[in-house]
Amino acid sequence: MASVRIREAEEGDCGQILRLIRELAEYEKLSDQVQISEEALRADGFGENPLYRCLVADLPPAPGDTQGPRVVGYGLYYFIYSTWKGRTVYLEDIYVTPEYRGQGIGSKIIRRVAQVALDQGCSQFRLAVLDWNQRAMALYKALGAQDLTEAEGWHAFTFDGEAMRKLAGK
Repeated sequence: MASVRIREAEEGDCGQILRLIRELAEYEKLSDQVQISEEALRADGFGENPLYRCLVADLPPAPGDTQGPRVVGYGLYYFIYSTWKGRTVYLEDIYVTPEYRGQGIGSKIIRRVAQVALDQGCSQFRLAVLDWNQRAMALYKALGAQDLTEAEGWHAFTFDGEAMRKLAGK
């Protein structure tokens, strides 16, 4: 394998990030839920007040390849706040294309997010995983993560679209 580089995403990476978001949604059998656009990724991640940060894993072009580096993975994260623990990083997505899995790229992305968390004074680093994704759970546990569903019984909830409008009285 060529040398993979983990770096901060740049605005010009948004098309490749969107491609990977769609691949992840397909892998999770949730393709119909992807509503984000490349323009929204640009505006929300690279504007004056970015709502997220993103790392990409890229490979240098092969000899004679006229295209630039190929993005083969990403980790999209943002900062949240815990009333019990303070500053927290939340890793919304981590994804590596199937042909590059098992080569340590996902671990490198996770380690870099942990470095960012520590550099920003965060007390914890959180993420969620679907209950059927045993491979990912095994990786997170091997890297030292604690499963809060097992340990504390937490369940995640969301209010989307119509439920949010009803709550807001709109």
